[in-house]
Amino acid sequence: MKLLRSVDELRAYSDAERAAGRRIALVPTMGALHAGHLSLVAEGHRHADTVVVTIFVNPTQFAPGEDFDAYPRGLEADLAQCRAAGVAAVFAPPPDEMYPDGPEGGKTWVAVEDITAPLCGASRPTFFRGVATVVTKLLVVARPDVAVFGEKDYQQLQVVKRLARDLLLGVEILGAPIHREEDGLAMSSRNVYLDAGMRAEALVLSRALDAAEAAVRHGERSRDALLERATKEIATASHAAIDYVELRDPESLEPVGGTLEGPALLALAVHFPQRVGADEVVRLIDNRVLRPGV
Repeated sequence: MKLLRSVDELRAYSDAERAAGRRIALVPTMGALHAGHLSLVAEGHRHADTVVVTIFVNPTQFAPGEDFDAYPRGLEADLAQCRAAGVAAVFAPPPDEMYPDGPEGGKTWVAVEDITAPLCGASRPTFFRGVATVVTKLLVVARPDVAVFGEKDYQQLQVVKRLARDLLLGVEILGAPIHREEDGLAMSSRNVYLDAGMRAEALVLSRALDAAEAAVRHGERSRDALLERATKEIATASHAAIDYVELRDPESLEPVGGTLEGPALLALAVHFPQRVGADEVVRLIDNRVLRPGV
């Protein structure tokens, strides 16, 4: 497995793989890899000959006061997992490779309109500009045939699909299902912030999704009733602070009307203290597409 540190190295590696007739799958990550990331690698193997993982904690998607400095990092452990998963190359650049003029010194940004405004974009207004910009850079340099993103970050996946289409990047964007712990918690690098008590409380996210899905299965079609069902479940965790609980169109992310007439994305974002009494909080997201009639 090759470790690539510079943009020129990644570009040369990808050019050589394409010249040899091999399809490339790119799996962008911020490191702190877990089984969820490795499921993206497995999806890449199903669609390509060569899987390249990127590991880069992108500073431009963190707002002031967020957890950029504290974000978990462990390159050697990440490389070992990639090697065991059959990854051909890892691109792990220093920040000045991706932002030669510094994170805020660049004059060019990628902004995807409309679908970045609700949900995570409402509370993190600079987040998707940073995501869209760094992902565009990675896709332009690596020129993969496919790129794989997790459906846990559902809005991010839709943003990347839109930018790849609108900018004519010639890459297929694939979404991989949410990978969960045995108890139902969606895998996230930020889960490690939580102590045992708060981690147990965080299970209300998957329980809220289960409750809403069960209600739909039993005939409930009222948007308000489904949102109330999910919200009440989250409220059973005494330290949970809701950012949003929303029903949205799975593609446009426009709000769902009063009655579900087709698939609807139930999206959740909830804050938990890292431990009882802690000032530091962890923001976790989760989602599920509810499908009436299924």
